[in-house]
Amino acid sequence: MTDVLRVDNLTLQFETIDGVLTVLENVSVSVGPGECVALVGETGCGKSVTSKTVLGVLPSPPARIAGGHILLDGQDLLAMNARERKGMVQNRLAYVPQDPMTSLNPVFTVGQQLMDIIRWRKAKGRLGRFALDNLSSAKRRSIRQEALDLLNSVHMPDADQLLSKYPYELSGGMRQRVLIAMALSGRPALIVADEPTTALDVTVQKSILRLLIERTRMSNVSGLYITHNLGLARELCHRTYVMYAGTVVETDETDALLRNPLHPYTKGLVGAIPKLTGEAYTGIDGQIPDYLERSSGCRFYPRCSRRQEICINDRPTLRSLHKTRSVACHLVSEMGSDNG
Repeated sequence: MTDVLRVDNLTLQFETIDGVLTVLENVSVSVGPGECVALVGETGCGKSVTSKTVLGVLPSPPARIAGGHILLDGQDLLAMNARERKGMVQNRLAYVPQDPMTSLNPVFTVGQQLMDIIRWRKAKGRLGRFALDNLSSAKRRSIRQEALDLLNSVHMPDADQLLSKYPYELSGGMRQRVLIAMALSGRPALIVADEPTTALDVTVQKSILRLLIERTRMSNVSGLYITHNLGLARELCHRTYVMYAGTVVETDETDALLRNPLHPYTKGLVGAIPKLTGEAYTGIDGQIPDYLERSSGCRFYPRCSRRQEICINDRPTLRSLHKTRSVACHLVSEMGSDNG
């Protein structure tokens, strides 16, 4: 079965006054039909840049795709012209941004924004068709009802009254539900969500998490989730990709990866999770390397407690250990793993 999304060996560069930054290097990610996949790692590891490259929203210049392929429903987006790619992305992908307050326009009501999204999708993203659409009373009522149905589908209380409210009148959790409703308005094949619970308190995070699980499963929508929260990845995602300094260093089914991490960086992430039992947890010393300073060796070398001489000049490639687990580390042999 064809993957909804397949990113193969994607390399992305930014041209700056200080030089060329290779911010993604040979990144490969796939999302199957009805599957939820997580991209995890520290801030600055390339998670959001990967998703924005897929969505085609990075300005060029300074961004430049230096290699690889992005296949959506088996069609290579990078082989299309700008108009074809934009149409494909708008019809098949939806985006849930990180901060719900800054993602909604404060001068328009929730109803205006949601109904405009519905109209825009019906116009297939064509500005002329959208602007010249003469809404009859019956059509306006139909679009309003569709907006109400979307809000009800994400369990918004008093949805009818909420249509006339402005974003500042809503709580953070309610604003995030509005954004999820907007994402679902076009019946996408894939939802890309960038830290969808970051700006919310813990109790609201749990309700949004349950909502995402419910809507993706009921609608059979695939999901690509960018998160620092390994607990969210465990609850929501079938598989997880661990990114470090613009590369994928480990991937597997989420439960197996978190239960038995093999790459030293993944072990560090799991070890840094606070434990309710009071068990000691540790962080990872150091910081992500400067993207201008591209060494030929392992990018994690300066921070790795188990570094070897080979790691200095020989960068490990992502190797498959079995059907689902792949690791980019010299400590991991082709026939097994070093779990010490």
